[in-house]
Amino acid sequence: MEADNLGFDSKLIHGGSLDDQFGSATVPIYQTSTFKFRSADHGAACFAGESDGYIYTRINNPTLDALERQLALLENGYRGIALSSGMAAVNTIYSALLGQGDHIVSTAAVYGPSRVIMEKHYSKYGIQSTYVDTCNVEAVRRAIRKETRMLFIETPSNPTIDITDLEKMAALAREHGLLAVADNTFCSPYLQRPLDSGFDIVFHSITKFLNGHADVVGGAVVAREKEVYDSLRAMMINLGCNMDPHQAYLVIRGLKTLSLRMDRSQENALKIASFLENHPLVAWVRYPGLPSHPQYELAGKQMKGPGAMISFELRGGIEAGKVLMDSVKLCMLAVSLGGVETLIQHPASMTHSKLGRPEREKAGITDGLVRLSVGIENVEDLINDLAQALSKI
Repeated sequence: MEADNLGFDSKLIHGGSLDDQFGSATVPIYQTSTFKFRSADHGAACFAGESDGYIYTRINNPTLDALERQLALLENGYRGIALSSGMAAVNTIYSALLGQGDHIVSTAAVYGPSRVIMEKHYSKYGIQSTYVDTCNVEAVRRAIRKETRMLFIETPSNPTIDITDLEKMAALAREHGLLAVADNTFCSPYLQRPLDSGFDIVFHSITKFLNGHADVVGGAVVAREKEVYDSLRAMMINLGCNMDPHQAYLVIRGLKTLSLRMDRSQENALKIASFLENHPLVAWVRYPGLPSHPQYELAGKQMKGPGAMISFELRGGIEAGKVLMDSVKLCMLAVSLGGVETLIQHPASMTHSKLGRPEREKAGITDGLVRLSVGIENVEDLINDLAQALSKI
């Protein structure tokens, strides 16, 4: 059977399989730095790109190759690239596709480091950026300049859980000749596939839902077209930010249960979001599965499910947030997200602390905002933990 014709869950199980000579049921770990050539001519052909043979693990590796092919299958793209971290994916995209004088338009509440590195570092090389509410198509249109090269979207956004209309953004990018890039970390390809909506590139922090077990740091980029893929691949090789074969093996293992984990986490998240929305100490809850979410209808159209990420605002600001963080017992006070365990964090003092308060507030990251990544524990235990922690405020 052709892998392209398989259902999504079958791709999760079999999409990365290699034709291993020993009939291994799982993808083997090729834990090697280099590969020997059959002859001088074979080596020359490999370096010339005339052979698909392996050269050096920074360039290519059978275990990485299996994961990269599987990621492309899941996202309906041309080919994937496995990287050492989510930020390695961001830097590969920025470095490969932007140059001096270029400009990007991005989501205001995009993942903090994606914005910080652009504003603090790439700006030194003459690359400019504008951050707007990408839920507002006209705001994005007004931000586009003649120098704009890229539209860089995160949806749902981190940590405000705002949802950008992918089809409208892809159309706007085409209208202005821009590269459309989507951070799909919060959804995974199980819930959303931006390439199907017309985006050119999709990327992930594999650390999160794709791996799902809080034991790997990794990133992934999938391009829709060969030309863009080739530019990204060459930059990854030159930057030296490839994934390690053992990391890739763990991610392939984690992928097998993606849909099962996501279904359970979503089920839990909806119940927790409903509990929080009815709590007197919670000013508001932002969860795509609640009718109160501003983009509730768009989420139902664009995403297969509402996901496992919840943001909510505590009455009492930073001090209330600190009390909640210090009082939870089952929910883990930690950054990151997308694992089988429930994680809670306070963006204003943690992930987005390097942004000034005016920038945070402009992006909707208020002092009392709490972000919850819901895991697969018994939901009654999670609700009881949040209830006892809220009672301490």
